[in-house]
Amino acid sequence: MPVAQKIKSALGSQSLIRKMFEEGSRLKKEYGPGKVFDFSLGNPDIEPPPAFHRVFLRLAREDRKGSHGYMPNAGYPEVRETLAVKASREQGVMIDGSHIVMAVGAAGGLNVVFKSILDPGDEVIVPRPYFMEYRSYVANHGGVLVEADTAEDFSLNPETVRAALSPRTKAVLINSPHNPTGRVYPAGDIEALGKILAGHGEAGRRPYLISDEPYREISYDGIAVPPILAAYDESIVVSSYSKSLSLPGERIGYVAVGPRVSDKEDLINALIYATRILGYVNAPALMQRIVAELSFAKVDIDIYARRRAAFTAILDRAGIYYARPEGTFYLFCRVPPRKAVPAPPAGPSCEDDAAFAEHLKRHLILAVPGSGFGKPGWFRLAYCVDEAIITSCEPAFRKAVESW
Repeated sequence: MPVAQKIKSALGSQSLIRKMFEEGSRLKKEYGPGKVFDFSLGNPDIEPPPAFHRVFLRLAREDRKGSHGYMPNAGYPEVRETLAVKASREQGVMIDGSHIVMAVGAAGGLNVVFKSILDPGDEVIVPRPYFMEYRSYVANHGGVLVEADTAEDFSLNPETVRAALSPRTKAVLINSPHNPTGRVYPAGDIEALGKILAGHGEAGRRPYLISDEPYREISYDGIAVPPILAAYDESIVVSSYSKSLSLPGERIGYVAVGPRVSDKEDLINALIYATRILGYVNAPALMQRIVAELSFAKVDIDIYARRRAAFTAILDRAGIYYARPEGTFYLFCRVPPRKAVPAPPAGPSCEDDAAFAEHLKRHLILAVPGSGFGKPGWFRLAYCVDEAIITSCEPAFRKAVESW
């Protein structure tokens, strides 16, 4: 029997990130891992902090009855209370454990949120560029993704969000620190967006503001990531420990609901119900208990800062323009102009970034075309890789640019 037509169609445009990652695996087998410069996947290579291993081993050795059984779908009550303290401190509000629903990573958390709030045809506005899986997450639950351009420097543009609002708008989804650009949205922009959404609500329904925050603890140069729950009443934060503790494979995260959300009890109950019926049932038991003991721990961010400095110096010398990241571990770079072919009047196209990614691949460099993030003419590099890969890639980048 054939697979569902919707899935069959999606398979033709499945994640460019994963495609490039799989291509990197093939090239490493052919040329050897030390000769392939794979910057495709945001898979942290820094090991979790030593405290994680200590807590993991201690809890794994426990022989406590029921410690690997089901718990309430929202998660262990004591874990939720602990993470509420963390979220309150970060978000500038006071919430308790009833506002927290444990999730199977941020991706699982976002799907739980969308399952809870979306009716067929509801719209979710997202600033462009954006993490490419957002479109699928929204479509999973009958929603429609609506793109709103950011400013030229990739900062949040509240006015383009205002222009995208409609009677069908159910939510605005933001991501800061931002994948793929590394931008941190300033507090003033968040506040301006909150006022716009509140004003839209006066004429109809107030949209939710959903903030995807797995990179919150990875920011540089003293830049603070502003709170969301304090800025707008109808706010929901989704986060995980995939990046801050380097635990992407453990799939552990949470959803935090703002204290002033209208119909708050209904929303929280919907999140708990969606967690169950989507088949997650509950977030991983062992990981819940671990992150509760490490709620304020994080990996050494200085390592990423050093890599950012080394990589940007290489790109500067190679003549590749990039948006300087304020957080995350990504560089979003503009496709350089071709030497022999003039740029088309309309500017760079998705063919340009796809072609440049293929060109880089011939030099054993793996990058992700910007068209996958809704931004043709750009490409993304992930620097969560061994520093030796970064420091040895310069000749390959120079040759690639010179021959482009």
